[in-house]
Amino acid sequence: MQLSMRTDYALRALFALIEHQGKGPLPIIEIARRNDIPKRFLEQIMLDLKAKGWVSSSIGVKGGYVIAKNPDAITMGEIVRHFDGYLAPLACVSVTDYKCCSQEPVCRFRHVMLKSRNMVAELMDRTTLASVMKDVTVLQNEIWDHQGIEGEGI
Repeated sequence: MQLSMRTDYALRALFALIEHQGKGPLPIIEIARRNDIPKRFLEQIMLDLKAKGWVSSSIGVKGGYVIAKNPDAITMGEIVRHFDGYLAPLACVSVTDYKCCSQEPVCRFRHVMLKSRNMVAELMDRTTLASVMKDVTVLQNEIWDHQGIEGEGI
């Protein structure tokens, strides 16, 4: 699974709003600046987040965006599915974006991909934005702590 830039930017914006919670609206230009997001792209994403009820906005000099739904009630799975459509590594194991593959009757690795999908979905569906905010950021050495066979492929 790889997140689209749209999902990545949506998550960045949501976490900026959660971090700013209780301090009033955060102008879109500030969200864009803090998170290195092109403003024009962010405008479309914020409209989408607003339509889902995850954020709300106010206009005017002191206007901007605020988180509208409790971060304990929004999961990572909801966000990723909304913007990317699915969590599955392959379309042949996706529920929402299923595409038949000619190799399904004989495929030896499809079951591994299904298990992978289920594990990712379970993690993403039980991880709320609030719980992510409580976690610490990933340190560079943590990325290298677990490696595949001979350190390749992760």
